[in-house]
Amino acid sequence: MEIRVLLVDDAKDFVEYMRKRLVARGMEILTAYDGMSALEIIKENPLDVIVLDVLMPKMDGIETLREIKKIKPELQVIMLTGHGTVESAAEGMKLGAVDYLLKPCDFGTLLKSIQDAYELKQKKDNC
Repeated sequence: MEIRVLLVDDAKDFVEYMRKRLVARGMEILTAYDGMSALEIIKENPLDVIVLDVLMPKMDGIETLREIKKIKPELQVIMLTGHGTVESAAEGMKLGAVDYLLKPCDFGTLLKSIQDAYELKQKKDNC
C-alpha cells in the first residue's frame, strides 16, 4: 500500500520539488499552497500523513493543524518550517503534530519522518 501524503506549503517550487521526489519513492502526493485549500483536500480525500508548513499567509500552520485535528484527528501531521521557534514547535506538538522539522530539511530525514508517521497511523487504525 502506498502512503498518501498531503504537502502544504506556500512555496510552490519547494512543494513541486518534494512532490516529485516523494512520488519517485512510490508515494501518492496531493498538494496545497495554503491552509484553506489543505482543509478542503483533507475533507475530500483519504490521507495518511500531512507535511505542513508553519508560516503561510492567511491561515498559518498552527491554525491549520487545529482544524485538521477537528476534521480528521487520526491524520498524522509533520510540521515543517524555515522559521522555527521553540514556541511554535511546542504548540504544534501539543496540538498533535508527530514531528517538527526545520527547512532546509534533509530529504532522508523527511522521508523517515513520513514513514514513521504512516506506521503510527497504521497502528492507531488497527486498534
